[in-house]
Amino acid sequence: MTVTDLPRSADGRWCQPDNPGPGAFAPGPSYRVEKHLEPESQTAAEKFDDETYPAYSMGRAAEILGVTPDFLRSLDEARLITPQRSPGGHRRYSRYQLRIAARAREMLDAGTALEAACRIIILEDQLEEARQINARLQKP
Repeated sequence: MTVTDLPRSADGRWCQPDNPGPGAFAPGPSYRVEKHLEPESQTAAEKFDDETYPAYSMGRAAEILGVTPDFLRSLDEARLITPQRSPGGHRRYSRYQLRIAARAREMLDAGTALEAACRIIILEDQLEEARQINARLQKP
C-alpha cells in the first residue's frame, strides 16, 4: 500500500484502512476535528487561536516556509496535506498544515523520498495523537 492509497475521512484527514472516519489518525488529531468550527461561524479571536483555520494563501505559505508553490502543490498531489479552497478556488493553508509541510521539507532535504517522508509524518502524527489521548485519559 502506498501513501496515496490510504483512505481519507470526509474532512480530508488520513485514516487507517481498518478505522475510517472523521479525524481517525493522522495527520490531525481527532480532537481538533471535533472542536473545529466552520470559518464563517468563528469569531476573529477563535480564528486567530484555531491552528486549523485556513488563513494563509499559497504564496504566503510558501514564503513563510521558504519553499516554492510547486513544493506545496506536490504535497497536495501526494495527499499529505489537502488545503481548503477559497470561494475563488485558491488553496488556503492552516498553521497546522504549514508545520506538516515544514517537516516534509526537512525530511526531503535530508534525502528522504517524498512517499517515505509522507508515511513517516503520518506515523509521527498518529503517535502524538495517541500520546495526547493517553494523557487526557490518565488525568483524574
